[in-house]
Order: sequence, then structure tokens, then C-alpha cells
Amino acid sequence: MIRTEKLTYEVEGAGFVCELFWDDALSGARPGVIVAPAFWGMSDFERDRAKALVEMGYAALVVDYYGAGRHSTDPAEARRWKDEVEADRTQLRDRMRAALALFKARDEVEAKKVVAMGYCFGGKAVLDLARSGADLAGVVPIHGIFDRPNFDTEPMKASVLALHGWADALARPEAVVALGEELDAHCADWQLLALGHTGHGFTNPASDNYTDAADRRSWRALIGFLEDTFG
Repeated sequence: MIRTEKLTYEVEGAGFVCELFWDDALSGARPGVIVAPAFWGMSDFERDRAKALVEMGYAALVVDYYGAGRHSTDPAEARRWKDEVEADRTQLRDRMRAALALFKARDEVEAKKVVAMGYCFGGKAVLDLARSGADLAGVVPIHGIFDRPNFDTEPMKASVLALHGWADALARPEAVVALGEELDAHCADWQLLALGHTGHGFTNPASDNYTDAADRRSWRALIGFLEDTFG
């Protein structure tokens, strides 16, 4: 049976509400996966992906990087929230690091076996987590945004798998090359799967760029990465 629990924490006086998912039929700690949402904030799309991971034997945490567990269906509102966080990416970094620490402290989670995956702006969030030198096993940006933050990239402890649509207007080929150069300099184990004729948001059925093939292929790549990373 999949159980859920809301977890709260603070970063610099701001309150955040994440959602933990686990199977209470399993005993002991198990590998964990953090799911960082797209720029709309926490939604049922990420919750459903977390539940799918729990059905495979993982614990999962849908992370809140805006505060108060916010979600919007209004693009202008969501963009305003994103811009506020993006104005100083150390905010995003610190919020992701706090969520990681919260997750790793749970009895259900094997602290040495945690991967963070993220969609769209959440892909940027998990990359920034890796860039901070955070102690986790891997990160997977999915149709993520690749621009560098306003803090220096540390040696990455995490392996990286970038799942990317080659026609993504928010991550042009030059941004992909720049990410590859950054990872070559700072990450000992990284890989990139680029899906041809595929635009931004290709995993989300609500997106105009959704394709079943790209969704299935990227999900298989993600699961393979988790299996390989966790051993």
C-alpha cells in the first residue's frame, strides 16, 4: 500500500511542504528518488511519477522549491514565482539541499542511495543540486534547462543522466554543448540521451510536445539509470 506524508521544513525563514511516498508493506530503508516539479510547482503529474517509482520499490519525495507547496495553472503566476527564485539561484540550491537532507533522514530511505530527477525548471533544480557538490548518487534532468547558476560549480559527487529533446526551444544545441563541457570539467560520470524531433515537455501529456515514444524511451532510460546507480 502506498503511503503519503507531508513534510515541512524552513530555509531562511520561508516554509516548504514536500510530499513523501513509500510502500509500508516493505520493511527497512530502500533507495530513494527526489522528484522536482516543472515550473508550475507541485502537481499530480509529479505525484503520479512518484507513485510509479514507489511501485518499483523506491521511496520518493516530490519536492517544493517555491514554498507552501504552491502550484499554479496560470503561466504568468508560475513564471513570476520562477523568476523570483531564479533571480538568485543560491535560493534554489539551498532549498534543494534542505529537501535532500530531510529525505535522507527518513527511516524509509537508504541515505547513500538517493537520486534526484526533475522536469523542466525542476531539471535545473537537480542540476544545481549536483553543481553544489551535494552528496547524492545521481541526478536526472528531464527536458531540463541547462544555463549555469550564479555560484561556482563544485566537483560533482552525483552521476548525471540528461534526458533531452533535441528540438527543445528552451535548451538549444549550444546550451547542450555548454552543459557537456561543464560536466566534462566537473562530473566523473555523465551521459546524455537526445531524442530527435522532440520538443520541450515531451513527457507530459498536457504538453503540445508530448510524444508517447519519447515518454516511454526516457522512462526506460531513467529506470535503467536507477538500477545501474543503485546496484
